[in-house]
Amino acid sequence: MSLATAKKHITCDEYLHGELASEIRHEYIAGHVYAMSGGTLNHQRIAGNFLRLSGNQLSGKNCFPTGSDFKLHMPLGGGDEAFYYPDGMIICVPVAGDALYTDAPSVILEVLSPSTRRNDEVQKFRDYLTIPTLQTYILAETDAPYLTIHRRVDAGFRREILSGSEAVLHLAEVGISLSLAELYEGVS
Repeated sequence: MSLATAKKHITCDEYLHGELASEIRHEYIAGHVYAMSGGTLNHQRIAGNFLRLSGNQLSGKNCFPTGSDFKLHMPLGGGDEAFYYPDGMIICVPVAGDALYTDAPSVILEVLSPSTRRNDEVQKFRDYLTIPTLQTYILAETDAPYLTIHRRVDAGFRREILSGSEAVLHLAEVGISLSLAELYEGVS
């Protein structure tokens, strides 16, 4: 999904109110709003497979997945805030049914595309790794079964690579495993 810049500075409350009425989604970063465009079918399949597969395995457990329509709220420092729409999250803390966002995901998935790669690998990477509850940040390529994974360890985050349809993504922090063959099902 690509981002189109808007110049007007608005408050978080104005953003949240406007987002309820908007037909298109926007991310909010430090008072600036960025319209999001749609992704490719491969992008949607990977994100949808993540939601379906993790949802099936998490059924009856305390954790639950969300798709790309649920916001993540983050403090950015200096009084600034951001609201992002990750392609997928797994949340393991209670969230009210009428909530508009979370600030405590355990797992975040971003599906890379040419227009969002830099943002996902730099800006969001830097921001997401400051979330105290985040255990795993997953970056999924769209053209082949290939994941870059950042896992929390004692001294920060460790980078891992998983590739090939035989590989399996183990998410011990939420008690599930996803094969890349299933995650990339239907991706051409």
